[in-house]
Amino acid sequence: MAETAVRKIIHVDMDAFYASVEQRDDPALRGRPVAVGYGAKRGVVAAASYEARAFGVHSAMPSTTALRKCPALIFVPPRFEVYRAVSRQIRAIFADYTELIEPLSLDEAYLDVTANRRGLPTASATAAEIRARILEATGLTASAGISYNKFLAKLASDQRKPNGQFVIPPEHGPGFIEALPVKKFHGVGPVTAEKMNRLGIFTGADLRRQSLSFLQEKFGKSGPWYYAISRAEDGRPVVPNRPRKSSGSETTFAHDLVEPAEIEAGVRQMAEEVWDWCEKAQDFGRTVTVKIKYADFQQATRSRTLAAPVASHDGLIAVSLELVRSTLPTPKGIRLLGVTVSNFAASNLDRADGAETDQLDLDLGRA
Repeated sequence: MAETAVRKIIHVDMDAFYASVEQRDDPALRGRPVAVGYGAKRGVVAAASYEARAFGVHSAMPSTTALRKCPALIFVPPRFEVYRAVSRQIRAIFADYTELIEPLSLDEAYLDVTANRRGLPTASATAAEIRARILEATGLTASAGISYNKFLAKLASDQRKPNGQFVIPPEHGPGFIEALPVKKFHGVGPVTAEKMNRLGIFTGADLRRQSLSFLQEKFGKSGPWYYAISRAEDGRPVVPNRPRKSSGSETTFAHDLVEPAEIEAGVRQMAEEVWDWCEKAQDFGRTVTVKIKYADFQQATRSRTLAAPVASHDGLIAVSLELVRSTLPTPKGIRLLGVTVSNFAASNLDRADGAETDQLDLDLGRA
């Protein structure tokens, strides 16, 4: 790739965002182990402060497990409106440096600063200035990764957390990947990493030795992606204003639902919340999905794709109820219900990447 064509990508990732906001706003929480979520029996940790992480507490952990690991853990209920407001402050700072901003969630985003709107000497200097301005404006720290593509920038932002930054220049990209365990690759989950390990693939160097045909045979459509990233190659551009592809809501209940009436009431509540988003955004989808998680953690889904978008409150309620009724009477207690609308208008689906979502779409169980 010619030098003039090399992109300059920054991945900015806020440090323990939800928990840091809570510690900022309540001095009594500073320096203490904090979990954002609900401490009820069926609660889930949405975010953990670095003090809590020192005990092994992490996001998506059941609250009961988190409390066993850290009995002094303080649970704070989430305040998503506050997190969204802070996120808007941060994105306003990004906009001073580039128009090419791709949010991944409330607390992280890719920025393409190749054009160097501010005339700073390097992308690293740009990242440092952005982080300093975020700290000044919000009182929160951010980490950053700087590289020539999105995959490497994302990996780089984890190298100096919290409150640091790391650069992977083009001449170091392949070597960085070769030495990295595949389980550390963004997008390679535990199941895929375990499968790679069974095939003798433990590092980026091991992955690079595999042929494209072998990776396609073993990993299907993901094969070409693994082939490319093992060579530190990622041609995806930073795509601003990505459309949302779905809207969903789910809840873990304090007790297992068994009676049809309470199950239907739970689905109705989830559908109401989804409709509220659709109406405010004026985005309506054709596919409605009801998710069920039973007491033994087995899951089931029921979906229906309609000829036209569901554009009325009563219509969404009716389809959601019809879908859940197809599973009744329930063979066992239900601990979680969710409703999602997807398959939005075609104009909203013309980009390949996923949709912007909040930091964590988890069942934050309420007592």
